[in-house]
Amino acid sequence: MSRRGPPAERDPAALLDFGVVPLDKPAGPTSHQVSAWVRDLAGVERAAHAGTLDPKVTGCLPVLTGDATRLAAALVGRKAYVAVLQLHADPPADLADVFAAFVGPVYQKPPRKSAVARRLRVRELHALEPLEVDGRRVLLRVECEAGTYVRKLCHDLGLVLGTGAHMGDLRRVAATPFDDADLVTLHDLADALADWRETGDDGPLRAVVQPAERALTHLPTVTIAPSAADQVAHGAPVYAPGVIAVDERARAAVEAPAGEPPLVVCLTPDGGAVCLGRLTGDPDATSGVVVDLERVLV
Repeated sequence: MSRRGPPAERDPAALLDFGVVPLDKPAGPTSHQVSAWVRDLAGVERAAHAGTLDPKVTGCLPVLTGDATRLAAALVGRKAYVAVLQLHADPPADLADVFAAFVGPVYQKPPRKSAVARRLRVRELHALEPLEVDGRRVLLRVECEAGTYVRKLCHDLGLVLGTGAHMGDLRRVAATPFDDADLVTLHDLADALADWRETGDDGPLRAVVQPAERALTHLPTVTIAPSAADQVAHGAPVYAPGVIAVDERARAAVEAPAGEPPLVVCLTPDGGAVCLGRLTGDPDATSGVVVDLERVLV
């Protein structure tokens, strides 16, 4: 079984060493600073956030603790935001039509103050919905691919609308697989850790820090035998004889291949994460490599 044991049965120390805090980031500090505070509060060597938020932006910032920092690259799914679009003139009558035209692939060049190279790139907008219009202010909900700059999107919307526009307040309301319903605050984390350390009550801690496997629930899964997990821990790929089960999402990706092989998480029968990898072989085969390793987690 998993070297850490079943996710729901881990003791607090093991939970903190392979956990995720679905944090509600406050306005002010950087994402890096917030991660450092979580690291120091939890008493772990490492903590890493999954998806940078600007200092003024609030909302969903999953923070991975301990060995779970190895998962950061896997949390690159959809993001959702609520933003205030501040128009520089009264909104035109075709406001909704312009928003609808932006859904799909869009070209963006990152702003000057960004952590990536300023090269033109394509990002996918899955939804762009006006929630409320109040004069020249429009409350927007944006669902988009990771790496989309909402500030740049607001500027581009203003150009197409002919009014000019800039972004006002911004809040991230979801970062796959977490959303607003999951979020906790830094105060919640500090209080839960204090209760556990002072009284031994780990109930509040378990409500705040979740097993890191929770951060992987959006990925297809391959269940492997404990003997195969031992081999993976020493760097071997997952071979067909070690595969116990493949979920429907992974099987559908194999049957309808498109581009790069799908990223999957390999679990032991007790639900413990063993590795991230690419499903490159037939899961129903009797021999050969089924999953090539990308990141070993045990």
